[in-house]
Formats: sequence, C-alpha cells, structure tokens
Amino acid sequence: MYTAESISKILKGELMQQTGYPEIEHILLDSRKLLVAETSLFIPLVSDRRNAHQYIDELYQKGVSNFVVSEPVAAGLYPKANIILVKNTLQALHALVAYHRQQFHIPVIGITGSNGKTIVKEWLFQLLEKDYNIVRSPKSYNSQIGVPLSVWQMKPENQLAIFEAGISQPGEMVNLEKVIRPTIGIFTNIGEAHNEGFLNIRQKVNEKLVLFTRADVLIYCKDYLALNECVNNFHNLVGKREIDNDLQLLTWSRKTEADLRIIGVDKNDNHTRIDALYKQDPVFIRIPFTDEGSIENAIHCWALMLHLGKPHDVIQDRMDHLGNIAMRLEMKQGINNSSIINDSYNSDLGSLAIALDFLQQQRQHPTRTVILSDILQSGKSEGSLYEEVAGMLEKKGIQKLIGIGKHISREKQSFQKVHSTFYASTEEFLQKVDTADFQNESILVKGARVFQFERIGKLLEQKAHQTILEINLSAIAHNVKAYQALLKPGTKLMAMVKAFAYGSGTFEIASLLQFHGVDYLAVAYADEGVDLRRAGITLPIMVMNPEPSSFDAILQWNLEPELYSMYTLEQFEESVRYANKTNYPVHIKLDTGMHRLGFEQHEIAELAQRLNAEGLFKVQSIFSHLAASEDPAMDAFTKTQAERFAKMSAALQQQLGYGVIRHIANSAAIHRHPDLQLDMVRLGIGMYGVDSVGEFQDKLRNVSTLKTTVAQVKRIPAGDTVGYGATWKAGKPAVIATVRIGYADGYKRSLGNGKGQMKVRGKLAPVAGVVAMDMLMLDVTHIPDVTEGDEVIVFGEDLSVQQLARWAGTIAYEILTSISQRVKRVYYQE
Repeated sequence: MYTAESISKILKGELMQQTGYPEIEHILLDSRKLLVAETSLFIPLVSDRRNAHQYIDELYQKGVSNFVVSEPVAAGLYPKANIILVKNTLQALHALVAYHRQQFHIPVIGITGSNGKTIVKEWLFQLLEKDYNIVRSPKSYNSQIGVPLSVWQMKPENQLAIFEAGISQPGEMVNLEKVIRPTIGIFTNIGEAHNEGFLNIRQKVNEKLVLFTRADVLIYCKDYLALNECVNNFHNLVGKREIDNDLQLLTWSRKTEADLRIIGVDKNDNHTRIDALYKQDPVFIRIPFTDEGSIENAIHCWALMLHLGKPHDVIQDRMDHLGNIAMRLEMKQGINNSSIINDSYNSDLGSLAIALDFLQQQRQHPTRTVILSDILQSGKSEGSLYEEVAGMLEKKGIQKLIGIGKHISREKQSFQKVHSTFYASTEEFLQKVDTADFQNESILVKGARVFQFERIGKLLEQKAHQTILEINLSAIAHNVKAYQALLKPGTKLMAMVKAFAYGSGTFEIASLLQFHGVDYLAVAYADEGVDLRRAGITLPIMVMNPEPSSFDAILQWNLEPELYSMYTLEQFEESVRYANKTNYPVHIKLDTGMHRLGFEQHEIAELAQRLNAEGLFKVQSIFSHLAASEDPAMDAFTKTQAERFAKMSAALQQQLGYGVIRHIANSAAIHRHPDLQLDMVRLGIGMYGVDSVGEFQDKLRNVSTLKTTVAQVKRIPAGDTVGYGATWKAGKPAVIATVRIGYADGYKRSLGNGKGQMKVRGKLAPVAGVVAMDMLMLDVTHIPDVTEGDEVIVFGEDLSVQQLARWAGTIAYEILTSISQRVKRVYYQE
C-alpha cells in the first residue's frame, strides 16, 4: 500500500501539503487517460514542447488528490490535495517504480533487441500462462514512460513478470535497468532500427546490454557477430564487478556450436519443424509459421522454456499451438454505418485500457459499444475485477456492453450503469445476435484468444473490395511529433486535413490530431469541416476555399473561413450581418508572390478599414503561401515572399489594433526555413510521411500502405499478348498475375507496360500491358509460387509512394489524393 507520505519518503521529496492518507494504486501520466481519480497519483512530465503541470487544476476538479510536481504549487490552491515536490518528475517516476520492483522476488524476464520484442513477450505468455500468474508489458510499452507503467502493474499474486525495453539513444537503458531489474534476459537480435541515435552498431548493442547488468542468465543468438562479440566483452566486464550474481550465457545458433544448436529447419505448408541439439541431446519443436522472423522468435522462446526446465513434450505441444499476435488496433468500416475496432487476440486490464483510449478518440458515431470476453488470469477476485472493468467503461463513456463468457456473465450486476447483454460463449452470440441491432456506432471487439473473436469481427465488418489502404495512426502521431520537435517554444501547429486528409480519411485523422493536441485544422471546403463537426471534432477549423453557397453552413457549424478578396469579404459580411453575429473568426490570406489567392499590398488599408468597420469580424490569423520552400534554388524567392509577408502583415495588424496569429511556413519550410515558423506553421504532406525535400525523410515514418490481392495466375506461351490493345508481348513463356486494382482505384494508367511495379512475395513485378479500370496484370515469371489470394503491395514501407510517383511522372501528393473512395481504408494503431 502506497500513500503520499510513503511515496514522499521513497522519492526523498518534500511533502508540501498533506490532507489525507488515501491508498494510491494508479500512476497517471496523461490527463486524458484518467480512470479512477481517488486512487491515482498524477506525475506531470515536462518536455520541450509540453509541460503537464498545466493539467493539475483540471485533474483536481475531477477528483485527483495526489500529485508529484517539480514546480511549486501555490499554498491553498488545492486544499484537499497531497502534493510532493521533487526536482525532476521523470526521474521520480523511475525511482518510485524501481522501489516497487524491489519488493518482488520472482523471476523477471527482460527483453530487448531491434525486432521481435513484443512477439517474444506475447508468445512467452501463451507458452507459460498455464504454469504461472504472469504480469507483462501491455502491447509494446517499452519506452522511458511505458516501462515504468508496465512494472507498476506487479502485484503480490504474480509469479512471473515479462517486460520489454527499447531505447533510441545512449544513456536511456540505465534508467530502465533499475526499473525492470531482470533476472533473465533475452536479446532478440540487432538491426537498423533507431540507428540514428548511435555512433555505430556496437555502441547500440552495448547500450542495450546494460539491461542485463544484474541478470542471472542471458539468452541470445550467436549468429549476430557484433552482438556475440559485445556479449562476450560484457560478460567479462560484469564478471569483474562486485555484483552478487554470476551471469550465465545461454546461446543458440544455426551456424556454430551453442547450447541450443539448430541442425534442421524444415518448412512444410503452414508449419515449420525445427530440430536441434540441446546440450548434445536431440530435441525438436513445430510451429504454425514459416517466415524467418517467427522462426527466430520461436527459438528464443524455446531456449527460455528449456532454461526453465519445462518437459520436451510440453514444449512441443504448446509451440505447435502458438497463435498470431495482434501488433495493432485495427479500425475498419462496419455494417450499418458503424466502425469496428478489432483487438481480438488478448484481453487483460492493461490492453483494455489502451483499447478504450483509442475507442474514446472516435467521435464519428453517437454510440460506443464494447464486445468483451472473460478476462483471464487477472489475479483479482471476479467481483473486484469486473467492478473495475465497469468503472473503466463508465469513465470512458461506453454506452453498450456485450459480455461473452461464463465469468463476466456471472458478474452482470457490476454493469448496471451500462446497457449490457451477456452470452455464455462466442458460439451463442453468433447464433443469437441480430446484426441489425448495430447501427451508427463505434464497436470495440476485445477478447482473449481462446474466444476466437475474429469470427465476430468478420460478422460485423463491411464486406469490402480486396484493395485496401492501410493508415498507420501511430506513424502519423510520430510524424507530427517529429515536426513539433523542430518548433520554437510557443509556435502553434495547424494540421492540413483537406482533400480527404491527403487520401487518408478525414475524421479518423482529425480525431487523432485532436487527441494529440494540435492547435488548428484546415480543410479545403466547408462540407469537409461540417463532416468533422458532425464527427465530434471541436478544434478550430479553417476553411481555405469558402464559397458563398457554403456561408450559412460555415456560420452554423462554427467554421472559420479564409478571406482572400474583397468579393469574398463583402459576401461573407452579408451572411454574418444577416445571422446577427459579431466578432466572427476569420483568416486573411495575403498574396506575396504565388498569385493564386490573396489580398495584395495596395489593398491593405481598405481591407483593415472594412474589417474594423462594423465589428463583424475578429481576425484569427494572417497568412500567406510559399511557392517553392522545398527548392534550394528558389531560396531567394522564398526570402522575398517572407519579406513581403512581414511588411504586409505588420501593416494590417497595426491598423487592426490587436495581435493576430501569423503563419507562412508549410511542411518543407518548418525544417528548411526555421526563421519563418512565426506564430504558427501549417503541416501537410509531412504529417503523412512524405518529405518533399528529402532531407527530413529519415525522421518520418511511412503512414500509408496500398495493397491488393492476386485474382488469377496464368501461364502463357512466348509470343502471346496481355491486356487491351495487345501492347505487351511475352518474349518467352511467362507467368501473369491479374490483380484487383485499376485506374478507377487511383492507379495511374501511365504506369502500364512496365513503367510501374508492385511487390509480390517481397519481389518487384512489372505491370504487363495497359492498366484497366478495375484490374491490371503483373509479370511474375521470375517470382516462384505466386498463387491466387497472394498479397500485392502497391506502395508502402518497402516500396515508397515517392518511387511510385517517379514512375508515374508526378508527385506523391497526386498519388495519395487520387486513391478513390471505393478503396476501403483500414486504420490501425500500433
């Protein structure tokens, strides 16, 4: 049991104010994720961009009474609060959770490496859940913040802990080692991820190895030469320290002698048999996967099972039943105008909280529904467990619950504040449910793996064209933060969600941006803004191309028009006057040289007079548009535009008599012309993972993946032609794959006859013949075993949209915005 007084002693902080002794159970770092106010401790973190101390007042009003702060709080401001003052709140978080970790004397598995950490963690849970009460990291919580939140979950009933740790720069693992204190270590592999933070691969390995400074055993693959070399040096170094443990190395290899020597890997259909010698005894496992990543991950798990002394027949049986791990929350279009969020592979309190946060972001439907299975192995009594779940649902504004399973059904009295229905099994639900009962709602499907909730997902998802555009919401959030890190303190950010958010989908992206605290949104036309308002978006929205016919909608839905000419000003004046409004927010566009839209220098005096005349308007911002900010050869022209803007905006602002936001920088200018950040910047294509300059591209993550499937495979003789016009002829016997995408989906017709290529089974295949409306053909002669139903990547992580644009002789903007609405969007959060 922790109280403010005991935590103050642990942190060696100053207990500035104590008004009670409530038990503290939850650590709260994000004000938006409050679940149980009475038992939460808020620790406001401070970064270059955000100081969370600003949310103390809001949380106090919501009932939070325990705070750890690094800034003094005025005496008497929060009379019922316990307040602990420390020097650094992030350090305090680590120190508190490190103390908590020291209270437990159970095996703790710490996992690090470049790839596979989350898969190995989740597979170990599947393999060992029958033997231990396990606590583990929710999802991929492996950062400086995620790790302490994971370790804080440790409870007396736990018998085994599994935590993953990741770092992006030197010095970070020291903190995580103190928090996790693993007794068993697994180093999955070493690769290129996060290389930019380190001098070389060996520095990265050595930094990650710090996690195992006090471990008893370390499991790793000797085939990574740099890793093996660094581990041996680390082993010798640890051996010389005055530490009360002797680090044991448990190695495996496919190439050389090791504790677990792999001697055979036989792939057959959808399974792989792996034969090995473990300390010279023959052993084997079979796994239901054939890809190399899964094989490597399974061997790490195998080595750990052998270390724990599990019988070979138990290991073999459990390995043969390993299941897929959902690495992401997926949102798809559902039946009856609903959205389906699919998280149907696990169910525990930690991952439920994450999924509910994602569900809460969705404002496009009036109703939020959760379909939830029994929560297995929580360590809590059923009564207290489902009371806690009911509290979570209530806090997150969930209107409907469908509980599936005998345990959750027994506790139906806990859910009286939510409209709830219960079924004993998934089979019963599928037999009795009427899909017409689901209308215009956001539905979270959240179940433990044994409940096979993927069957429910298939029932509720709208049957779709097999060409889909996947949108990585986590990547968008990453890209926004990458640009925010470049901004000067106080500079606001306007996010461009026009043109269907560059093809990505408007309200889904806007919900994410609103959640992550951008300051403004911009759309092209009023109807886009109206759709956002209807979807629950409350951020201020600038309309860049307001039309007189849309002025009533703009006023009705509290949108903010861009005014760029005396004509639009006069027309909007009439609408505002007729609506009997005053001080209505508007944005003034200045023409500084692009000559598309905007007021010119000679109009400034008259413009100011008109804006001030009747008190109809309140100018929110003055802005202009850079014509060539990405082009170094045009920097002189960019400078000229900036000078014109400074002069014109200063004159207008002076005559208005009050301060306004000024902005001129677009995505490229944010990093190429930091002096032009001014009061706000407009982030567009960069947010979607494309740097038009190229120099900032390595800081961005791919957002969109356009994929389709093979409809049919044909073998044709030499001399036969393919497609309309018979423009492509086989020079030799060829294999042709027809895929489900055409120019009606947005794939350019100019990419036909070999100009465009797609990835099939990891290899590039050129387009054969012309692109048709709904289909096209690929030459896959050089790619073995292509079959109907195979996935085809049009663009994505390994085949960039920029490359596709170069083949098509255009720009990434056009490719992204040309993807038609019939291509279904699937949104996911990692």
